[in-house]
Amino acid sequence: MQRPLPRAEKNAAAPAWVQWRWRHFLGLAIVSAGAVVLMADMLNHWADWDPRIKGALTGGAIAALATALGTLPVVFSQNFSQRTYDTLLGFGAGVMLAASSFSLIIPALNAAKQQGASAWGAGGIVGAGILLGGLLLLFIDRVVPHEHFVKGLEGPAALKMKRVWLFVFAISLHNLPEGLAIGVAYAGTDPLAALALATGISIQDVPEGLVVALALRGVGYGRFVSAGLGVLSGLIEPVAAVFGAAVISLSAGLLPWGLAAAAGAMLFVISHEIIPESHREGHERSATCGLMLGFVLMMMLDTALG
Repeated sequence: MQRPLPRAEKNAAAPAWVQWRWRHFLGLAIVSAGAVVLMADMLNHWADWDPRIKGALTGGAIAALATALGTLPVVFSQNFSQRTYDTLLGFGAGVMLAASSFSLIIPALNAAKQQGASAWGAGGIVGAGILLGGLLLLFIDRVVPHEHFVKGLEGPAALKMKRVWLFVFAISLHNLPEGLAIGVAYAGTDPLAALALATGISIQDVPEGLVVALALRGVGYGRFVSAGLGVLSGLIEPVAAVFGAAVISLSAGLLPWGLAAAAGAMLFVISHEIIPESHREGHERSATCGLMLGFVLMMMLDTALG
């Protein structure tokens, strides 16, 4: 029976293409980091024109940082049980559900009434906005090739793409509504409510970053690649936040529509992806307890800060 090679000998005996791949990955990471810094600098200059956009950029950047923080246990090879994984998913769903209700839908109703809509009119505007946000995510889900952790491949030409990019697209679809919600909230008239929303989303982004990195680790990617993709997945949030704030800042009349659409997009993600994922291994009770804890925490944050 052949003796296993020591770690040093294994590294020395690694084929040249493996070593080249790591050098290539490091170079790509450096280029990506430079692009992110350049993009952040451009967004920061843009944000100087409008304090609402600056607030959205700050809130989105903190959420992205929280996502990156959540990936650290994977870098240090920490393992978690499936029950813990599902509980964290449920916690994130609870925070998003409360954020949709208290930080987006209720302010949307109030904004519509302040613009002169009746109670029925405000309800109709917000209801239509929620449906539009959900339909937008449904459309993106159908046309963008990606791979869910639960349901597998979706979207056109998915089989022709590398699996890692399919996961990246799926994670981006997941984080897009959160960034939009932060941006739309900062474009509103209540900065404390926007702060509460950004804080709640950042809190749930910590376990979300961990869940994403663990899921990628579970399908065969290395710990550094899994953590790196988890970090990159959070970068869509400041970009989406600035976009949401910029669109709403064009017209105050768009505020109730934007808040409602962000809520609808988040509700779509909760129902379409997070809850099915958290229940698939038979840990419904733990996931539900996590959801209720996340909901209560976000409600208290919104009450205290808003």
